[in-house]
Amino acid sequence: MKIYRSLAEAPADFGPSALTIGNFDGVHFGHRRILRRLRELAAERDWKASVLTFDPHPTRIVAPERAPRLMTSPSRRAELMEEEGIEQVLILPFTGELALLSPEEFVRHLLVERLGARAVLVGDNFRFGHRQAGNIRVLTELGQRLGFETVIVPAVTCRGRVVSSSGIRETIAAGRVSLAARLLQHPYALEGDVVSGRGVGSKQTVPTLNLETAAELIPARGVYVTRTDDLAGGRQWSSITNVGYRPTFGQSDQLSIETFLLDPLEGDAPLRIRVEFLRRLRDERRFETPEALKTQILKDVRTAQSYFRRTKAWVGRAGHPLTAPAGHRLKTKVPCTSC
Repeated sequence: MKIYRSLAEAPADFGPSALTIGNFDGVHFGHRRILRRLRELAAERDWKASVLTFDPHPTRIVAPERAPRLMTSPSRRAELMEEEGIEQVLILPFTGELALLSPEEFVRHLLVERLGARAVLVGDNFRFGHRQAGNIRVLTELGQRLGFETVIVPAVTCRGRVVSSSGIRETIAAGRVSLAARLLQHPYALEGDVVSGRGVGSKQTVPTLNLETAAELIPARGVYVTRTDDLAGGRQWSSITNVGYRPTFGQSDQLSIETFLLDPLEGDAPLRIRVEFLRRLRDERRFETPEALKTQILKDVRTAQSYFRRTKAWVGRAGHPLTAPAGHRLKTKVPCTSC
């Protein structure tokens, strides 16, 4: 995959392209439906499967008080898009100048003249241009005049609700990470550097890896079944992770994310990790003694080990499709490309 971070970086032969446009935060199941249709169409016509996305999120520029806490960085979004066969991604810096373009200016000068769009795939709630004046009717009319095909792609619903980035953010913030993994088609993850903790855990309970992350969205306080990847060395471990303030050792004002590896740590400790959240085990709570906390952690370990034994058949590494168990059936209904 080729990633371009400005129009200046994008080559003159970016097109002919089958192009989709959006923020794609999380690259969830609905987004993947669009990306798969894009890949199919591009292959049929011998065009380039291409994505136009933005950084920062447009809301940060036009209405910063309403800007969402994002699930994924632009680079992580591009990694997930590559899994769906996308050939090139333009991560366009979103500026006040870009926000002022009329729908026709946006389409004519950017999509057609600069990116060589021969087909534009969007959902039926897609809006674009200054003050979001453009919709799919406007896009279709512009396509007829400017020579590209407009394709509307349906998204998915789960339990009668549209699968959307905003809804998944709420799910993660509430700690419902197993549902979020099904909707995303990959586990929600935090990544960052391993840093030194206070040293209390290794002496009085169990040793942990302490994660320092720049992520905007953190799962609710509690203990989770997780999977931990060494981003530099390629190693992977089953694990449990506590998100919270360590109340047993005195309330702290700084949130900590501490991961205990269930598998042996061979070699040096990792310097940078990704922690994937698979299932919530329990709330964080205060224990009377460190020994009582250690006893509970060992119970959590046994529960997590049982989880990995039971779910080994369907819990894949990030990027492998996660099938929805009974009761969580996904179906097409209403597009959600403006997530």
